[in-house]
Amino acid sequence: MPDLASFGKQRLEGRIAYLATARPDGSPRVHPVSPFFSNTGLFVYMEPTSPKVLDLRRDARYAMHCGVEDNSGGQGEFLVRGRVVEVDDAKMRGETFEEARMMGYSPQERHVLFELRIEEAMATVYENGHPKRSRWGAILD
Repeated sequence: MPDLASFGKQRLEGRIAYLATARPDGSPRVHPVSPFFSNTGLFVYMEPTSPKVLDLRRDARYAMHCGVEDNSGGQGEFLVRGRVVEVDDAKMRGETFEEARMMGYSPQERHVLFELRIEEAMATVYENGHPKRSRWGAILD
């Protein structure tokens, strides 16, 4: 199994991933997003009117799964879950958005920026039709 962090970056960055949030009634909501890694962490940005912004401000828990190319698992699966922190510090927003622009993303000042703090990461690759899994979990307070 490849290094979990580099595998996750390969499966998430520059691709569409699916972010799960909780609606006000607790039911799940899934959104396509374009996550990116900066020097300081994993981030997503979105329109301030997006339902996911309201979901995450109310309940910071999330889960995110990479897109998969085909029914046999494609190049592998990667999932992270944890809690988000909204980034409202002007300096950090500016630096993070600049890093995103250097990678080809187009964040705008109006966008809401969240850091996705990772509490658990899981990867699955398929060899001869058999899944091989690896998992990392943070020690939580």
